Amino acid sequence: MLIVHIAANSGVPIYLQIEQQIKQAIASGLLRPGEELPSTRRTAAELRINPNTVARAYTELEREGVIRTVPGGGTFVGNLSALAPRLLKAEKLRRLRPIACQLAIEAAQLRIPAAELHKLLDESLRTFESGSAGKTPAQHPDQEGDL
Repeated sequence: MLIVHIAANSGVPIYLQIEQQIKQAIASGLLRPGEELPSTRRTAAELRINPNTVARAYTELEREGVIRTVPGGGTFVGNLSALAPRLLKAEKLRRLRPIACQLAIEAAQLRIPAAELHKLLDESLRTFESGSAGKTPAQHPDQEGDL
């Protein structure tokens, strides 16, 4: 079962929140290749949003090769091992640029120094690479209250 949480006041469009959370669920292993996703209508009903919003997220994910839709058969997580090599570096960077921009904006608004932001990103990458993606890294005692 897919669990998506929408933050209406986050400033991030709802369809992008859905996309990001599905990608995160796949990256963390909560969703596996071939696993069926809930229908557009069911997801929209559970989130109490317009079905067109979910359809837009699913369409983007399908365009990117993250999911695949079988007419009359459902929507499934795609074969991601075939996806990564197909994407050119420029496309990969194009997809990350808005996320990096949003992170930079949030850090600036919170007055987080660049060095701390880099440290946070490095820690998140190490957490992901160690196989515990999706889990919040434990805050180090020496960092408590620094932010």
